[in-house]
Amino acid sequence: MDRGIPSAANEDIELYMRTYYSLLRSSGEIEIKALIETHTQMNSSLHLKARSEEPDIAAWVYSSLRLPDCMPRVRRVLLGQSDEVFDKAGFSDVEYWQPVTAAGRRRKMFFDGKETLAAFIASASDIDDLIPILTAYEIEWNKIHNLIVQAGGLAHWREDVPLSEAARKELMRILLITPADLTTLENIWGNTLLSRLKTIGSMKKHFALRLLAGSLLDYRKATRHWWNNIARRAGHLLEGRPVYFVSSNTHSLANLISGYAQAHEEDLIRYIYDRRHENLMREYQAIQAEEVKSSKENFLYYTLKKYCADPENATAVEDKKRAEHEAGLTHISSERYLDVDAQIIEINRLIPERLDSRLPRPNAERLRASRAVIFNIDYPLGLAAYQILSEVARNVEQLKGVYSMGKAATLNGRIGDVIIPNVVYDEHSQNTYLFNNCFSARDLEPYLVYGSVLDNQKAITVKGTFLQNQKFMELFYREGYTDIEMEAGPYLSAIYEMIYPKRFPVNEIVRLYQTDFDFGFLHYASDTPYSKGRNLGAVHPSYFGMDPTYATSLAILERILRRETE
Repeated sequence: MDRGIPSAANEDIELYMRTYYSLLRSSGEIEIKALIETHTQMNSSLHLKARSEEPDIAAWVYSSLRLPDCMPRVRRVLLGQSDEVFDKAGFSDVEYWQPVTAAGRRRKMFFDGKETLAAFIASASDIDDLIPILTAYEIEWNKIHNLIVQAGGLAHWREDVPLSEAARKELMRILLITPADLTTLENIWGNTLLSRLKTIGSMKKHFALRLLAGSLLDYRKATRHWWNNIARRAGHLLEGRPVYFVSSNTHSLANLISGYAQAHEEDLIRYIYDRRHENLMREYQAIQAEEVKSSKENFLYYTLKKYCADPENATAVEDKKRAEHEAGLTHISSERYLDVDAQIIEINRLIPERLDSRLPRPNAERLRASRAVIFNIDYPLGLAAYQILSEVARNVEQLKGVYSMGKAATLNGRIGDVIIPNVVYDEHSQNTYLFNNCFSARDLEPYLVYGSVLDNQKAITVKGTFLQNQKFMELFYREGYTDIEMEAGPYLSAIYEMIYPKRFPVNEIVRLYQTDFDFGFLHYASDTPYSKGRNLGAVHPSYFGMDPTYATSLAILERILRRETE
């Protein structure tokens, strides 16, 4: 088992992937509808009702959140790695198109205002991610379209009037959805629900796709351009200094070191009362009265995000950046190429009294004597992790640690649990990696309020979130694999090449027990595939999702500070 996946477990998934990669070899456009048969045959665990006439609202929402709001107007999607690739293909004005974003996926995307979306891809993982998302979106759009047309349309429904209970029941009858499904749609669309449904009812969706370049060299060039941007703007902060590489996000470490949220607690609490955020008001009162075990720090970080997103608080955004810079953090925004921002934190500039109060206070004198920096990136998708860590390792003098935290699906836990693997099967290389994860349950337990910590677990790095089915998961679960994610395998392939004088192997059992640097992986559960439809498309964890995020961030930062000051 550990030497590869039996073909019976993933032959339908492999057929789907072979189909779209063979089609993408075409120099022209391919139509997504050519993939619908193999997509539905795959029986993806994220698209349980793909074959049904009933809409799969969980799959629809999951796909919608990972695509920009302009998708109803999009017919053609272009995939390329860089401006140069788009330019060679005759799209030299992409940089002047409208930048667009997706709520649930970081990717550089630009819309021409008519029918074309340009998406910058960092690796083959972006293809394995985007194509199933586009296919699921088209399938579910057309299901809803057909149901609306069969009902005679929604033209007579008034958009300026809130839905009555009778209207809600009628809408559920038309769309063949449950009350929970309708609530989910209302949560993400708000008062635009009817206008969006009318748009879907007015036309069918037929996406066309074109891959402008897909060679390994093109991906490597894009990664090199990404690094050159960092070197040009902040290379002097890395030159000759030991580096701790962290793959996480761009908010948690910044909040833990700046002290900004705690210093502005009164402003944040006044904000939620002024805006009448009833749930947050009740939660804060319960925290103050010690009626719940929630972390006040996590609550303030969540509120700070909402506070800074309000246009009225533009000055606070600048003040926050200033506080982060005072604490030694330099932020480098990505340009074109990879949509992966970076941060450099100079450990000797940290201000001990501003650190999150849950962290042990480091020795200030030893802190000032440290020459090390933390190089933190907004975690990439799939194979881009291998490219980025390899590029960083080639360009810094010494890596003292490699730490990765990110989302995962769990087969034996609950949403909010933290999973710590010491075995990883990587679908890309077909290697099984065995290693000593530098983290254990005791490193996380002091910081995790709601979930559990599951260490000594076995993880599988998959090629895409849609590229799994029940047969696939059951096979791995029988072999003890409980953690499904996308980055650990590529990172371990890069770590292998940092230890051995050759490229990572294929289809082998690889032992990574002897290294001269520290490394570890922390995954927090955001999906439970065995609970049908229970994914982040259907579940919104609100600020409770901060609990595992900050528990893992605290564990990483504590380890780095302890290693630098002991």
